[in-house]
Amino acid sequence: MNKSITLVTTGLLCLLFSFSVSAQEKGIASYYHDALSGSQMANGDFYDPAILTCAHLSLPFGTVVKIASVDNPDQSVMAVVTDRGPFVKGRIVDLSRSAAEELGIIEDGVTEVVVAVVKVGDNKYNHNAFVGLDSED
Repeated sequence: MNKSITLVTTGLLCLLFSFSVSAQEKGIASYYHDALSGSQMANGDFYDPAILTCAHLSLPFGTVVKIASVDNPDQSVMAVVTDRGPFVKGRIVDLSRSAAEELGIIEDGVTEVVVAVVKVGDNKYNHNAFVGLDSED
């Protein structure tokens, strides 16, 4: 009987965790100013505007996220979480310049987006975070 309760409890916890990981978040995206190039990020790496990275307040470093424009859901980009932020109310993600270019927000500077977790990171930056992922998803 105790073994059955343990298995059911474990199963429910796994199910609950899978929902929280796959949850989507809606809010405003912005992007890093070019002057920040070379600045150290929260994970210890240095910001390179040419790499598809982003800042998020709580997702583990190395997490791959898909960021899609609310106005044009077909316009999206995948990026790796390497930094903490944004620290502006209502904003949920700061993008590297290359990620912002792919999303088409350079001119406006901000846009409403949906952020979805594709692959949870190990809380370290992994230059190979996209390995095994189809970029067309």
